[in-house]
Amino acid sequence: MSTEQRAGRPKASSRETIAEAACELFLEQGYEQTSIVDIAQRAGVSRSSFFNYFASKSDVLWAGLDERITVFEQRLAASEGTDAATAVRAAALAIAEAFAPDSLALGIVNAQAMGLEAEYERDAALRRGRVARAVAARFADGGADRVRAEVIGAAWGGAVLAAIEAWAHDGAGRTSLVRFLTLAADAAAPVSSTAPSGEVAQLRVVVQASAFEQTLAFYRDVVGMPQAEAYEADGGARVAILAAGRATLEIANPAQVEFIDRVETDGDAPSDRIRLALEVADTAAAVTRLEHGGAEVEATARVTPWNSRNARLRGPGGLQLTLFQELGSEH
Repeated sequence: MSTEQRAGRPKASSRETIAEAACELFLEQGYEQTSIVDIAQRAGVSRSSFFNYFASKSDVLWAGLDERITVFEQRLAASEGTDAATAVRAAALAIAEAFAPDSLALGIVNAQAMGLEAEYERDAALRRGRVARAVAARFADGGADRVRAEVIGAAWGGAVLAAIEAWAHDGAGRTSLVRFLTLAADAAAPVSSTAPSGEVAQLRVVVQASAFEQTLAFYRDVVGMPQAEAYEADGGARVAILAAGRATLEIANPAQVEFIDRVETDGDAPSDRIRLALEVADTAAAVTRLEHGGAEVEATARVTPWNSRNARLRGPGGLQLTLFQELGSEH
């Protein structure tokens, strides 16, 4: 018999094999009736090998999301100097990055069949609490009073778990988690926003790009705007809608534009009539990333009189971009 590996589906990792075995057993005999020894035997690994990947039986379902919540907490802790609402929204949408359907999605959809409804509610509450505490702390650091910070945190904790549940029930393999996180973020935003409310619910900038794939890849993958929705129509018509945090419309008279150009450039990169301004965590790093991704630098990063670090670039699709980093009180 040949010992060469057969072509086809790559061999799953031990972690994936254990998770798959656990879910099979949860469906066959129920969550409570399944032991870690049962899972290890089904997966063909030792009991100690199980604990190399998972801390407990419930961790089989939650490990992937827990890792992302940890990153979420770290992102918020490192976002000082950025508007709290903007930082929380960006960190929440980032949870969707490379989040493929896993055992949690399977468990959500099959909670009744697996007999883990009560267990799921307890465990989900713990994750809501983690998200809520991280958000509340971030808003408190930003100056919100305790009650307001806690209410905002509770809203975001519920929003994140609601998005994941909706994604799972919609068919996690058929749709993007970022779509549901965007919807949930929009629902939580009124609670956390300090901006005045009005009649317009969303500002959307529409760009016509002949080099569609190149432009999409630049703004989605290089700039870092997660894809929220995408549609196709007859005749090769395509559109992708990218999330970009909080949207505002800045209206400036000619004198202000001239002033901004003096501050933000060396006078050799005048503002287009419409220019996009994107808030980033680190302007210098973002400039490097975008330049490597195909943007042309029109003005290097510099500190402005309003205490931000700005740079100006020309991106795919002909868009003129200002990158700005709010420096807070440290400069």
